[in-house]
Amino acid sequence: MAEVARRPGCWPRTRFLTWMDMLWLIFLAGLAVLPPVGEIHKQMILAALAVFQLLETRLLAGAPRRGAMWAVLIKLALATLLIGHTGQIAINSSYYPIFYIPVVTAAMLFGPWGTLGWTALASAAYCSYLWPALEQYRLVPAALDELARRIFFFFLLALIINRFVMETRRQRDLLLRAQAETKRAERLAALGQLSAGLAHEIRNPLAVIKGSAEMLATASISSGSEARELAGYISSEVNRVNVLVTRFLDFARPLKLQQESVELASLLDRALGEAEERWPGAGVRIERTYAHLPKMTLDATMIERVFANLAANAFEAMAQPHLEAARRCHEQSGHSLPPIEARPPATSGSDPAKSGKPLAAAAGVLQVSTAAAQNGTGPGAVIQFRDSGPGVPGELREQIFNPFFTTKPTGVGLGLAIVAKIIDQHGGYVRLRDGAGDNSGATFEVFLPYVHHPDRG
Repeated sequence: MAEVARRPGCWPRTRFLTWMDMLWLIFLAGLAVLPPVGEIHKQMILAALAVFQLLETRLLAGAPRRGAMWAVLIKLALATLLIGHTGQIAINSSYYPIFYIPVVTAAMLFGPWGTLGWTALASAAYCSYLWPALEQYRLVPAALDELARRIFFFFLLALIINRFVMETRRQRDLLLRAQAETKRAERLAALGQLSAGLAHEIRNPLAVIKGSAEMLATASISSGSEARELAGYISSEVNRVNVLVTRFLDFARPLKLQQESVELASLLDRALGEAEERWPGAGVRIERTYAHLPKMTLDATMIERVFANLAANAFEAMAQPHLEAARRCHEQSGHSLPPIEARPPATSGSDPAKSGKPLAAAAGVLQVSTAAAQNGTGPGAVIQFRDSGPGVPGELREQIFNPFFTTKPTGVGLGLAIVAKIIDQHGGYVRLRDGAGDNSGATFEVFLPYVHHPDRG
């Protein structure tokens, strides 16, 4: 039903009757004029069912979970009462299909097991009229067969409707995910062009500044150490900005995949090893659960970079809160700890073993698993990184893959954006799975198809 802006403390304004509501009223009115017309209880029950059907949408909107339960219960109670007032022997009432209403409602609002449970309850409510009938009549085989057929039709209708509803929900979720990924790809393309232009414009003056700093350092050899030190600061800061510009260009540059046949397990092991080197002594325990999967055709370097980024994020998420707590404890006791930092990634000309501060406390558990999976594009493999860290706040879950979004004081916000770009180029997806809460850790899931041709999309 159409809605307008909701006023505080008021229900959203909706059209009171839709064409579907009108059809409901017409069909219920049709039942009202069928025998027994003079049964006042029948008319009251049908009227109650009509009124509740009109109010059901608001009930479900106000309390989705409890509202679904009450919707089925109320319809089930009304159906049971109607059976008792529409036949001399209630179990033989020709109005028994009225139980299809709570059964179909349950199939639309609940999953398969919930549908089976509610259908069983509806069947029990219908069969409850069997016991009073047995006090006066005998249950012959033909009547027992008819009762069994009616019950089986309850379950058959419920399962058919539920299967259709579940498939519709799955297709809707796939469509929403595809739309979200398309919008994200469009944002990435636009920001990539902006980043490329900005990075090129910054790199040119950086080269001039660095060259001037090197000349200044050479010319100031005889003038004293202070001038050389300042020239060194300029040169080091220019190098740092140049690394940042390089990351911008990596994000903006179109990817050219160098695909080869590789095993996921070996890529994961190397990526986890990089994370352990970057966060030495963090005490993170890694639990590996690798399924036996065939080799996959992908760009090994880029996918290893994806895995290393996700693993490093998990290490950082688990190590930081633990060491902050340790720092507060030491400060209260009059001691201090060195600043918390990770070793920077190894680059040419640098030795990671000589940079950064070792960490020194147990942080948490990182569970890494692989399994075969089926996506809308075909078969593939799903890889999960599940940590025991503080998790991702709900208000940030939709933003973490956006370029330049970061919660780190020194972060750039391109890590997960580049991860998403690489996985998209491989025809897969990366997402943050829903958890039990903000403090239940984070689970990043990556899907990669077995075969993907980048030129086909």
